[in-house]
Amino acid sequence: MRTHPVRSMLMVDSEDAVATVGTQQSADVVNDKKGHTMANVAPGQEFDVLIVGAGFAGLYQLDKLRKRGHQVHVFEAGSGLGGVWYWNCYPGARVDSWASMYQFSDPELWRDWNFSELYPDWSEVRDYFHYADAKLDFSKDISYSTHVESARFDEERKRWNVEAKNLQTGEKFSVTANYLVVCTGFGSAPYTPAFPGLETYAGEVHHTARWPQSGTPLEGRRVAVIGTGASGIQVSQEAAKVAEHLTIFQRTPMLALPMRQRRFTDADSAEQKEHYEEWMAKRNTTFAGFDFDFLDHGTFDVSDEERQTTYERLWTIGGFVPWLGNFNDFFFDEKANRQFYDFWRDKTRQRIKNKDLWEDLAPTEPPHPFGVKRPSLEQWYYDIFDQDNVTLVNLKKNDIVRVTPKGVLTADGVEHEVDLLVLATGFDSVTGGITRIDIRNAAGESFKDSLQGGAHTALGAATAGFPNMFFVYGPQSPSAFCNGPTCAEAQGEWVVDLLDHLKANGSPRIEARPEAEQKWQEMIDEVMAVALFDRAKSWYMGANIPGKKVEMLMWPGGLPAYLGHVNASRDAGYPEFAIV
Repeated sequence: MRTHPVRSMLMVDSEDAVATVGTQQSADVVNDKKGHTMANVAPGQEFDVLIVGAGFAGLYQLDKLRKRGHQVHVFEAGSGLGGVWYWNCYPGARVDSWASMYQFSDPELWRDWNFSELYPDWSEVRDYFHYADAKLDFSKDISYSTHVESARFDEERKRWNVEAKNLQTGEKFSVTANYLVVCTGFGSAPYTPAFPGLETYAGEVHHTARWPQSGTPLEGRRVAVIGTGASGIQVSQEAAKVAEHLTIFQRTPMLALPMRQRRFTDADSAEQKEHYEEWMAKRNTTFAGFDFDFLDHGTFDVSDEERQTTYERLWTIGGFVPWLGNFNDFFFDEKANRQFYDFWRDKTRQRIKNKDLWEDLAPTEPPHPFGVKRPSLEQWYYDIFDQDNVTLVNLKKNDIVRVTPKGVLTADGVEHEVDLLVLATGFDSVTGGITRIDIRNAAGESFKDSLQGGAHTALGAATAGFPNMFFVYGPQSPSAFCNGPTCAEAQGEWVVDLLDHLKANGSPRIEARPEAEQKWQEMIDEVMAVALFDRAKSWYMGANIPGKKVEMLMWPGGLPAYLGHVNASRDAGYPEFAIV
């Protein structure tokens, strides 16, 4: 049994952060790991299904569809497997789900694989994908370093014409497919705010989602991190240890939870394997696709003493358990939510010796209900503010005026001179990865334009007006409210069944019905009417992108309810769709 992955990834520089492309010859990466070569695609080649993206969702579709006899291929802009885990290689990058949950459920894969930590880092997750590739041979049907630029539906042939670019040679070519399945995830379109003067900055600048594959040093440098989401916290933790000085620019305090990281021994891994079948089976039965769920009672159904005892127990476990294993009214009762916020605040302040920072980092009054913005997991984040080489700038008190050639100028007139500027500024989440592709129907109508008034889908899987196109882990699916591998498999299996149904019945065309979209939106609105999510300006709601409609971008009703709806659709013959 494999007990520790070999970390031998090739590291190369990547290109322009805006381009969402990689530069290393993908065949080199694959050959280095296991001797396979990049799949060759002939211009004009025809497929049953073309998949965009080689993360968990895309790879699951590839494996299942080709096992069922479909001619299927994947285009991936990165030069390696893993989707977000190809791009995420910044210092400190690691998953925020338990290792046992952050993998495929196929016993053929988990039996012989052991992660070395409870929360694996980016390099180990990459090793996992290459291990899975060696087992299932994904790469023979993947074109790496291939950026999908556009897709247009041909109504006469009932096929998609897809234009792509080989990022190694610059060559453009086209292929066709009966069905287009977009698996770009919720975090594949990095967002950089329009900071005045950014183009004048003379130092080194990187968005965390486009970190150089060869890395860049933090040691002995003056580092600035703009943003305090997951990547901002992770980079800051690492920079604080080695940087000459670290300046963190925070707009809204992150209500972070303790990670409780630990390394696994061989005995730990062996003991866990005894429970894997049970844990994997439970994933589809819980709200967020983990092997734990909310408690079966509310905050005020117990005494004050029992409530505090429960909070202490959840806090000791750490990770997402205090968030997604809390009392069942956590997201719906503001008073109940405030009970936990006060507990979190007091616990967090114990970590911050400088009381002058309490209101900045753990304010008396919550900036928003706890958990309606995704909490990050931290290891020593709150401790770094007691170091002399760390400065916190609260942008709500002292905003950024502009970026200068030397650094960042704030409203108090101080120019923070830095050598490395880290943009931990998030993503055009959920829809951005799809809308960056120029997708048009036969009438020339743009998918991006169709979403100007808001996302609209049938069952979180397809959009009216765009036939033969599906997305997995995309808008109005459980996506960001669900453990990634769980959602990739749970929703992905339904899409595979649907494509099988179409093939078996000789159906060349399928399109979501507008009335099904309306019904799906109404169900989302019903949950939102009683939930607390709209109390925060979050990327869950698209509120971080100027001009984007503020709305719930995911299905907020939990994975079991979602699967109940889509499986009922399957059993009824997919009435939400017009099938030729």
